[in-house]
Amino acid sequence: MDLTRGTILTIDVPEGHIPTITTYFEMTDRPVVKRQDGPLKLAKWNAPEPAEYLSLFRAVGNRWMWTSRLLMDEDALRNILHHDAVEVYLIEKDDRQIGLLELDFREPKQCEIGFFGIIPDMNGQGYGRWLMAEALNRAWRPEISRVWLHTCTEDSPRAIPFYMSSGFTPYKREIEINPDPRLTGQLPMDAGSHIPIIPLNNS
Repeated sequence: MDLTRGTILTIDVPEGHIPTITTYFEMTDRPVVKRQDGPLKLAKWNAPEPAEYLSLFRAVGNRWMWTSRLLMDEDALRNILHHDAVEVYLIEKDDRQIGLLELDFREPKQCEIGFFGIIPDMNGQGYGRWLMAEALNRAWRPEISRVWLHTCTEDSPRAIPFYMSSGFTPYKREIEINPDPRLTGQLPMDAGSHIPIIPLNNS
């Protein structure tokens, strides 16, 4: 594509769907990350059962319309959560579960930070820096040469600058058009309030 011509692509989004732009980030050199003291605790969550996991997944992700794990067959989800190369951590504050971290080592020499987040009422208190330091210290191991993650336009607008300031470099973008999970009943209607719902035209 000749970008000098200023080509603009316009795509009509089908009724009942939402477009999502996903940006992928990677880190190929281990950073110097100091562990930080704080009021939060990270606890390994060994082989969580899907129902318990999804309850916390929803608490953290409904605001940002996390749906990937909600669409999975229970056995398929269990196979991921119980895989030896997948590590799930609970984020706790005063014995309350407030978030989750998931590290995926299934690809040789790589670690994907699969899920990274805390519940909405804990956002904006500086806990993200603490959690990223904990994630990177656990992700970078002697055999790892690349750590990567992705975020999308349904996530917080602070996510991209946060990942870049943490040392990640963007390397790819994708556009997906999927059914609106609020209209399909997979998420409550008040999820993703920053993305307006366009009602279906049933006439």
